[in-house]
Amino acid sequence: MHCFGAEYQVSAERTPREREWRPQIYRKCTDTIWLSLFFLFWTGLVFIMGYSVAAGATGRLLFGYDSFGNVCGKKNSPVEGAPLSGQDMTLKKHVFFMNSCNLEVKDVRLSSTVLCVSSCPEEQLDTLEEVQLFANNSGSFLCVYSLNSFNYTQNPNAGSLCPSLPVPPSKPFPLFNRCIPQTPECYSVFASVLINDVDALHRILSGIMSGRDTILGLCILALALSLAVMFTFRFVTTLLVHIFIALVVLGLLFVCGVLWWLYYDYTYDLSIELDTERENMECLLGFAIVSTVVTAVLLVLIFVLRKRIKLTVELFRVINKAIGSSPFLLFQPLWTFAILIFFWVLWVAVLLSLGTAGAAQVIEGGQVEYKPLSGIRYMWWYHLIGLIWTSEFILACQQMTIAGAVATCYFNRNKNDPPDRPILSSLSVLFCYHLGTVVKGSFVITMVRIPRTVLVYMCNALKEKQRSVWSRYVFRCCFCCFWCLDRCLRHLNQNAYTTTAINATDFCASAKDALKLLSKNSSHFTSVNRFGDFIIFLGKVLVVCFTVFGGLMAFNYNRALQSFVTRINKLNDPRAQKDKNSLRKEEGTELRPIVRPTVR
Repeated sequence: MHCFGAEYQVSAERTPREREWRPQIYRKCTDTIWLSLFFLFWTGLVFIMGYSVAAGATGRLLFGYDSFGNVCGKKNSPVEGAPLSGQDMTLKKHVFFMNSCNLEVKDVRLSSTVLCVSSCPEEQLDTLEEVQLFANNSGSFLCVYSLNSFNYTQNPNAGSLCPSLPVPPSKPFPLFNRCIPQTPECYSVFASVLINDVDALHRILSGIMSGRDTILGLCILALALSLAVMFTFRFVTTLLVHIFIALVVLGLLFVCGVLWWLYYDYTYDLSIELDTERENMECLLGFAIVSTVVTAVLLVLIFVLRKRIKLTVELFRVINKAIGSSPFLLFQPLWTFAILIFFWVLWVAVLLSLGTAGAAQVIEGGQVEYKPLSGIRYMWWYHLIGLIWTSEFILACQQMTIAGAVATCYFNRNKNDPPDRPILSSLSVLFCYHLGTVVKGSFVITMVRIPRTVLVYMCNALKEKQRSVWSRYVFRCCFCCFWCLDRCLRHLNQNAYTTTAINATDFCASAKDALKLLSKNSSHFTSVNRFGDFIIFLGKVLVVCFTVFGGLMAFNYNRALQSFVTRINKLNDPRAQKDKNSLRKEEGTELRPIVRPTVR
């Protein structure tokens, strides 16, 4: 493997001496064998990408296809044994699911018939007459192709050949032209089946869909608070830390009080009659208990670690000097996130292309499904390893870049002349000398993540089967062990990357030097780092407290408003207006008519 920089010895002395810990002017390439292995591994990934493009049906992936083997928006070739295949779908570019509100997965297949239509119904259709009128007005036929539109209301089999009633309003997805239902209930079922058939996900997606405006506002609030806390840390002092801790404590106590008050309000609100309201009350109780426990634990930790505030302030001052010398360090996570998003989108596209690589096979009812080709499953697992290893490699590059930039600023002796472009300098050092070290460290994390992924796969496969108590206990112990090992290795890798950025040593030597340094000053490093992490964690808690408080107030306001609107609607009902003098009004209860005996 060609190395971009010349190879130099860090120390030419025969007798080893204690390392000076300073950035090296002359460096050598480290862990080049691992860089070669990573290059060979990515050669396999590129082959899988090319195979997915050649063997996979990219048109079916992008444009969508119906249950009869026709790609929407294109002219199709017939499939032998499927009479409804081979149709010209040039004007029918949208994918419509006939049973979008009750989707199920049976034998790895969707239970709903899928059609290509010219437009999605943007308004709810309650009867077959409305489906027929929609077809005549828009030219979009929502029933199976073999049924003419004038037979929608006359054919006795129209119930099975037409979509389930009522047809929810839907809009095409901007990229893949799927007709996505717009009602919260249908959307939650539709999206959860495409992701995973889990009841809890139905409710989460339904809640997100119904309160998306409030959730978007809360996200903007959380972003603003995070930026405010981040800039506050730039001017951290001992007094400011005390004020900050006091705000966190008051925020926790305030949120706990609000949660318990809302639970009390729900408990004594006699108008609660829906199951969702009762579930909200139970969730409030759970959140109130958890927040109380968390508040108590944090108060104890603050009291125990209060003596480490001065050391933490000094640590923050050093960090602030590094950020002042290179303010673009704050944007480094954004660039890394953008690169990860690009890679993940590419990875998902290749995975879906592999999923569409198959031979057409006719099943019952003249429908067509595609059987995966042999060897595809092995490519899936190879592709999964590529996802984990490459993602960890990108994150490790970020850690190495930040470590090199901070080390350059920290070891700069001339404070009046800060280093020029430390981030670009750190990136150049990384790509010229130490990519192999980053590859090796990310591979170590990958070797821990793969068994965890296999355990998750096995746990999901055995989920429906009855497992003994011992098997569940073994699974949980394994999860816990792998999680602890993952955390330890991540901490070790981060210190090894920092050592490599300073001393230009390979991964193993850097990890060994970092462990020696940490073991000599274990109590000092541990206390300062832990309390520094604790202060940052308190900043996150402060953001969460204010965001949760805003969300509770917003959703509680909506609940109070809906109780008000419900009562107004009942009072404005004609039958209620007719008998309003005979209604008994009770606070927090429905208005029920008094049935009077008929006098003959």
